Amino acid sequence: MKMAVKQESMMRNEIEQLESTARLLEPDNVQRDQLLRQVAAYSLEYLEGIGDAPANYAFADGRGLYDSPITEEGTTIEEILSLLGGNVDRSGITTTSGRCMGYIPGGGLFPSALGDYLAAVANRYSGLYYASPGAARMENMLLSWMAGIAGYTNKAAGNLTSGGSIANLLAIVTARDTFGITGSKLARSTIYMTEHTHHSVEKAIHVAGLGSCIKRKLPVDDCYRMDVAALSRAVTADRAAGLNPWLVVAAAGTTNTGAVDPLPEIGALAEANDLWFHVDGAYGAFFTLCPEGKAALAGMEKSDSLVMDPHKTLFLPYGTGALLVKDGSKLYASQKLDAAYMQDIPDDIEELSPSDLSLELTKHFRGLRVWLPLKLFGVAPFRAALSEKIQLARYFHQHIGKCSGAAGFEVGPYPDLSVVTYRYLPQRGNVDTFNNQLTKRIQQDGRIFISSTRIGDKFVLRMAISSFRTHLKDVDEALDVLKWTAERLAEE
Repeated sequence: MKMAVKQESMMRNEIEQLESTARLLEPDNVQRDQLLRQVAAYSLEYLEGIGDAPANYAFADGRGLYDSPITEEGTTIEEILSLLGGNVDRSGITTTSGRCMGYIPGGGLFPSALGDYLAAVANRYSGLYYASPGAARMENMLLSWMAGIAGYTNKAAGNLTSGGSIANLLAIVTARDTFGITGSKLARSTIYMTEHTHHSVEKAIHVAGLGSCIKRKLPVDDCYRMDVAALSRAVTADRAAGLNPWLVVAAAGTTNTGAVDPLPEIGALAEANDLWFHVDGAYGAFFTLCPEGKAALAGMEKSDSLVMDPHKTLFLPYGTGALLVKDGSKLYASQKLDAAYMQDIPDDIEELSPSDLSLELTKHFRGLRVWLPLKLFGVAPFRAALSEKIQLARYFHQHIGKCSGAAGFEVGPYPDLSVVTYRYLPQRGNVDTFNNQLTKRIQQDGRIFISSTRIGDKFVLRMAISSFRTHLKDVDEALDVLKWTAERLAEE
């Protein structure tokens, strides 16, 4: 008996010692206040300096992090913030800069960061209505709002995802399950897209087990939009050959060129031929909020599924995507599964759970980072910013062709949204080589950041204007930098 008492006493002492060390994970109010003040000061200093910071820290690679490895003992917040500033926030591409105009830059609205902070503090389990009714309602309310601006009915359902890649995967899986594309059907089932379809769609097709499907890369017109006549001929020919046409993927703004496929015509053809019509609007769909974008995106409502990325053209932090399915019951049927350990969840709940409409069970409370800035600012500033980006792209398209000396810039099609393609035509030398060098020079210079692509066999430059911090002065600076750098390079 005495031995048992002694053993229990030793166990209690050991637990209390462990507790004493573990309690370091729970700072008291004074310590929390100190941490918050220092992190807030760092954040405000960072935001204040964005305007003057390089758009690309091409010379910094973050290697200093390796000099401060994770150890048993902790580090001061001062040292941590110094490591962050020197190795993370001042290295690589400054996507928060208004002069970042390469790829599709994200935004990072400050109130969204506050939303993330609040979400992380309360750490609501947002995947299940049963666990967090308010969090689930917030996500569903936001998705209902997105469905409304996309032209979907109240039958739609969706999910806030980490981005367009997962949203595309969910859409492809839902389409697969709806059409029963399995087993012997795979090898004779056809999917239609273009060479400008985002590579995440092809990855989704692979991950969804559809790699053996026949994938048709349809031609595009002079403005890089899907050739609908070619789509019609392909579907007719495939059906005549005993194949199973079932999925067509269009873009509401390609990442590559910004082109919007002919959505009304594709939608009509898909409906007539019983095809699932998926629209990848990760980049462009939110432009429907503004008049210029709404006109360009007409027909988006004809789709069966739609991807939207708030971390692109709602200017929110990375890790914020959205999938909408016009008939939400199809998404639910594809994703709903039960588990024995979740038997306590009631069956008669009135709200769909995000986990029943998603690949994720546990998920970040993403809704708060979306909801907070929309509630704080209202929709009007977002609408104005999106119109501004389209107008800035048109301005750049108009003026880049005027930046010429003995040689000059060749500009691509008039922009559907806010991406412009262009390249410099030197008097001598290889055009592709020159533009490759021009891109590298500008990226190394760091004042602005641009990116490049290939269209057919041509090396082409891209101007992607989608940051809420990009304004007329930034585009004017980009025009100056491009002209000056191209002329210096041409003289060498």
